[in-house]
Amino acid sequence: MTRPSTHAVILGASIAGLLAARALSDTFGTVTVIDRDDLTGTGPRKGVPQGRHAHMLFAKGREVLEDLFPGLTGELVAAGALTVDIQAGFAWHNGPNPMARAASDLVVLAVSRPALEDYLRARVGKLPNVALRGGLEATGLLHTPASVTGARVVPAGAGPGGATEEVRADLVVDATGRGNRGTTWLGELGYAPPEQDSVMAGVVYATREYERRPLASGMLGVLTGVTPEYPYGAALLPMEGDRWILTLAGLGDDLPPTDEAGFAAFATRLPIGDLAEVVHGARPLGPARPFRVPASVRRRYERIPRHPEGFLAFGDAVCAFNPIYGQGMTVAALEALELRAAVADGLDGLPRRFYARAAKVIDTPWDMAVGGDLAFPAVPGRRTAKIRFFNWYIAKLLRAAETSPEVAVAFHRTVNLTAPPERLFAPAILRRVFLGRH
Repeated sequence: MTRPSTHAVILGASIAGLLAARALSDTFGTVTVIDRDDLTGTGPRKGVPQGRHAHMLFAKGREVLEDLFPGLTGELVAAGALTVDIQAGFAWHNGPNPMARAASDLVVLAVSRPALEDYLRARVGKLPNVALRGGLEATGLLHTPASVTGARVVPAGAGPGGATEEVRADLVVDATGRGNRGTTWLGELGYAPPEQDSVMAGVVYATREYERRPLASGMLGVLTGVTPEYPYGAALLPMEGDRWILTLAGLGDDLPPTDEAGFAAFATRLPIGDLAEVVHGARPLGPARPFRVPASVRRRYERIPRHPEGFLAFGDAVCAFNPIYGQGMTVAALEALELRAAVADGLDGLPRRFYARAAKVIDTPWDMAVGGDLAFPAVPGRRTAKIRFFNWYIAKLLRAAETSPEVAVAFHRTVNLTAPPERLFAPAILRRVFLGRH
């Protein structure tokens, strides 16, 4: 494709920013990715504290990333990642009983967050029209009365007195994550901030890595749902380097400890032999680390009546999910496809087109996450009749999924964003949920 002589600047080099850069590289002459961190190294980055905790790329996310980066799955597997049939290969529990297991076409990618980010950064960095610039922090936007024309950046950590560089651009994408300043910057330019929806779920993680050996059960990992009856969870996932990563999650005041005895006790609250086998028998590879996510936040950019041209929020800057549901990377991948499609029609009116497209991507996982959060009485928020009914039905569906592989796979398709929630109400599923007919 012949690219116009245009410049896009991406603020933030985490996974969302890298995906935005890949999406824009097809139509922009030059794409520059800017981040506070050094982008020449590998492994966990200071600016991505969540990277030390369990991540998994759901089936839909893996499919999209394979489209954007052909060969991704095979290359990561060759480097030690694993592909797993989420229904057949993992023991998924919602309480003490596992879901029924059977072969499915839902192949997820088990890889650490740093390894996936390193891989994507390397692939994006090899694109001939993309430049990665680390060690720089954005402090504001350049603008005309109707358009953003670039960003002001300073050396990271330099403070207010640091030497300012003006980076001119036809499009600035804010992919700086949960702590973004995009709404503040737009306010400084005279634009109304977007409406903001938030749910204070108060999730706290504790994570520890262990040396990985095959489990006696033959499973490749364990996932537990967090429910009002069992308001704590665990994700035991394999990853490269023959390691297990075990992330424990708690809500409210019931927080997973980081001391050795407390961590093991929290991990084995549910009688799941695989978890006990790891915490009591596998060699730890370091201490447990905590991580807190107080709220899920969605900024309703699609409802703003007036947008500046030349500026977009992207990824967590638009919607930051409760990470316990594992949706963030897959939603960012789907947003990247929508960004690529929206920018193909030109820059005029791009914000309105992109935000409308992104809202449709976000709606379903946001409703699922908010509904899941509001199932807990201690979480503040308005519980509509729709939310109450959905939570009542999901509780019944999860019980049916313990004995019905068909119900289990319908649930997994919804979680993996390969099928809409409406499929959970298909006649064949309803019969199994209410009548127990298999």
